[in-house]
Amino acid sequence: MITAGIIGGAGYTAGELIRILLRHPEVSLDFVFSTSQSGAPVNRIHQDLLGETELLFGDKINSKVDVVFLCLGHGNSKQFLAENQFSETTKIIDLSTDFRILSDDHNFVYGLPEFRKEEIKKAQFVANPGCFATAISLAILPLAAKQLLKEEVHVNAVTGATGAGVSLSATSHFTWRDNNFSAYKEFEHPHLKEITQSIKFLQEDVEPEVSFIPNRGNFSRGIFATSYTNFEGSLEDALMIYDEYYQNEPFTHMISEEVHLKQVVNTNKCLLNLKKFKNKLLITSALDNLLKGASGQAVQNMNLMFDFPEDQGLRLKASYF
Repeated sequence: MITAGIIGGAGYTAGELIRILLRHPEVSLDFVFSTSQSGAPVNRIHQDLLGETELLFGDKINSKVDVVFLCLGHGNSKQFLAENQFSETTKIIDLSTDFRILSDDHNFVYGLPEFRKEEIKKAQFVANPGCFATAISLAILPLAAKQLLKEEVHVNAVTGATGAGVSLSATSHFTWRDNNFSAYKEFEHPHLKEITQSIKFLQEDVEPEVSFIPNRGNFSRGIFATSYTNFEGSLEDALMIYDEYYQNEPFTHMISEEVHLKQVVNTNKCLLNLKKFKNKLLITSALDNLLKGASGQAVQNMNLMFDFPEDQGLRLKASYF
């Protein structure tokens, strides 16, 4: 049994982590840190946890826990770690953007299990990937692993309102999102840096441009992405490449039918479907942005870091509807 702490406990990703960790057979949730909610019951903010936990939010940390999850706003994790010290053996999993890009300034491993599994197993510090980056990387990295991502990749993807976080903004209010659809940060989304970094790791000689159009959907959770690029082989060739790449992965699955969000929401799965149109290979991917795109993947990384079964505590879909 290991002990865990959560920093930034009032947001969506922290709420998902609490739900998973309370059910995890190998984890005791030691503290949930939140300066804005200190002293309040956790189930007052995450109200579906009524009757599930009596934990209170606190403004103190236990520096000796076995693992800490950082669920802070982008840019705040570095500051928090500079101001707060944990034990030399504490493992840290950061869900922000702060450590995802390789740098001499830190030694965090990029935590996409289907990409860096062996490194994650040995890591003390892991940077959890972004939600869009996860959906898109899982769609195209099998091609990069075979040195076959040679030309521009076009991506169009839509995310639910929870992708914007718990704090309200002009584009996250119900009255704006409902019956609405919009694009944002076209060609400049910050997750592009993660995606191109991973491609370059697998194929150094060719760096194809990734043209990415992110969209806001009028639903709460989920990411649906369509990616396409030139591919010289047949559909059967592509299927063999993807089946081989994901054959031992517990959460990423190739399916022959159309992908849709109800297959993945409230799960830690990413589903992929391939189609060939003349010289274009179309890869459709879908996942839950709060689970496989954030907290579920963070626990998947934790399982790898502590040598637990990779899927432990993560088989939790509640309902299809």
